[in-house]
Amino acid sequence: MAPSKSTKKAKVFHPDSRKAAQLARTQLRKNKLSDARSEKKKKLAAEADVCGFFYHALPPEGVLSLQELHSLVRDVWLTRHDHELEEERSARRKGRPKSTKEVKLEEIKLRESEEYRTGFEVLDLTHSANVELFRKWDQTEAAYVQMLRFIRITSTDPTVAILSKPGKHPSLQQTNPNPSAKRNVTNTTMTMDESLS
Repeated sequence: MAPSKSTKKAKVFHPDSRKAAQLARTQLRKNKLSDARSEKKKKLAAEADVCGFFYHALPPEGVLSLQELHSLVRDVWLTRHDHELEEERSARRKGRPKSTKEVKLEEIKLRESEEYRTGFEVLDLTHSANVELFRKWDQTEAAYVQMLRFIRITSTDPTVAILSKPGKHPSLQQTNPNPSAKRNVTNTTMTMDESLS
């Protein structure tokens, strides 16, 4: 029998050695980075789903008024799971516990209605340049949505929209006449009259 080619043995380090600790730290860092990447992907995918809903809700031409945006969120977005919830409730026999799907849908509905009450961040569909850019979205690239302008609306005060993200796209950048003066754009609020312009 011919001797086999020499195979490298995996180095075994003492568990308390510096090298073993270094390898453990690098592995821990890789795991943390991997988890952070997957969390970011999930967050972007969820944001893309929300934006996909509003993409299909856009009128063929023009922009929405702030009242129309509120009615879209209140009457369509928040009630989108009602049919499924009713089906789950009717399928459950009397005296039986709620199904996992029913509990999950109720939690989603409660969380979203609370978010709308305290401040729901949504694409600014009242801004014509933002809507024009939004219509060019291919509905797959979640990073494109990050370049758009977002506002925060609440059910407690439907006449006010707070600009939460001014938008990174070059066509949305506002030219500042005085470059030395810094403006805090995230705290800008607009009323119904301003949103129509």
